[in-house]
Amino acid sequence: MMDIIELSNKSISDVVSIIKKRSNTLNIRKSVEDIIENVKSSGDKALRGYTLDFDKVYLENFKIAEEEIDKAYNEGDLEFIEILKESIKNIEKYHENQKKTSYIYQKELGVYMGQRLIPMDSVAIYVPGGKAAYPSSVLMNAIPAKVAGVNEIVLVTPPDKNGDVNKQILVAAKLCGINKVYKLGGAQAIAALAYGTESVESVSMIVGPGNAFVAEAKRQVYGDVGIDMVAGPSEILIVADEKANPKYIAADLMSQAEHDELASSILVTTSQGLAEKVKKEIEVQVKKLSRRNIIESSLINFGKIVICKSIEECIKLANLIAPEHLELLVDSPMEYLEQVKNAGSVFLGEYTPEPIGDYFGGTNHVLPTGGTARFSSPLSVDTFIKKSSFLYYSEKAIARDGEKIIRFANEEGLTAHANSIKVRLDDEEDK
Repeated sequence: MMDIIELSNKSISDVVSIIKKRSNTLNIRKSVEDIIENVKSSGDKALRGYTLDFDKVYLENFKIAEEEIDKAYNEGDLEFIEILKESIKNIEKYHENQKKTSYIYQKELGVYMGQRLIPMDSVAIYVPGGKAAYPSSVLMNAIPAKVAGVNEIVLVTPPDKNGDVNKQILVAAKLCGINKVYKLGGAQAIAALAYGTESVESVSMIVGPGNAFVAEAKRQVYGDVGIDMVAGPSEILIVADEKANPKYIAADLMSQAEHDELASSILVTTSQGLAEKVKKEIEVQVKKLSRRNIIESSLINFGKIVICKSIEECIKLANLIAPEHLELLVDSPMEYLEQVKNAGSVFLGEYTPEPIGDYFGGTNHVLPTGGTARFSSPLSVDTFIKKSSFLYYSEKAIARDGEKIIRFANEEGLTAHANSIKVRLDDEEDK
């Protein structure tokens, strides 16, 4: 089911190319452009049409009444609600440690400057529907926004063919203090949130994962509204030595493969024997899993096992791939952590499978994909904060530095810049 590649037989760049290869048959850019323009021009009418076309339900109203949210919570499974509450505490505690403060400093008498940290006014969270429902996405997006101090958080999620949304998503929204929830999905939801319609107010930022149409829509509206990232299919890369448990590795690879057929599950190991055992374990375990067809398709097309000479070589390859999730199933994993430069989130040791991070550990599961971990970061409190600088110069300070600033502006040929300083210096001379 998974191809085995020996790094010694190929260059490392060739292996990276093989692993990063993705199906590019879905040309959706123009379709998304058309959807966005239609929503901008026709508002709720366009939303109703797309909801009927894509979700197979006609909705007169998109907003879910608070009473419906309360009803889902009151009728919810008490044990699961307690689990959600504990998860929220873990996520809050982790993200509280990310908070920064504004600052001011005085360079000298008459000159001071600083930086203000200002939370976004409004944020919308997109929570996928379709093949699975994700109350965990509500927690992972809403909690850092709340910790950051965002005033208004709204949530959109696609309805089913009966016009309902997943009750667990509503329970999670209730626990996170979200009372504005809309039955909207796809690129049309992103357009509505970016530009507003009769019933949906525009927001400052849109966050949350979605399918290829949602990702493309976020890409296209960026600049008119902020986004967290353009997320692609889920990824896991496991670095394992010969002592690693093949049963655990097989289970962890499939935990990501079940997201969708385009998910990428990679094992990089020093042991040919372990590689063979993992393949056999997958064949055994997959038979018991409800999303077997998705898993098998994902592993056949985008699953790979790579044999390297050393753990250091494994990590070098991992850094070039820059996976969303990286598991280090090796002896003393903390000793290798500093060697990891490019990964969305790192999971250390055989008792830290990636799903702990998805649901309960506290770290955020909204992570850079497609190699973007080379230059971007997980969703965090910083995602929801904008920074504004400030500067103060006294009369004496501008008199001292003014000629230098004028010279600088003239060197760039910007005489109006220079004049802005000069008129103030001239006033000083006339006094």
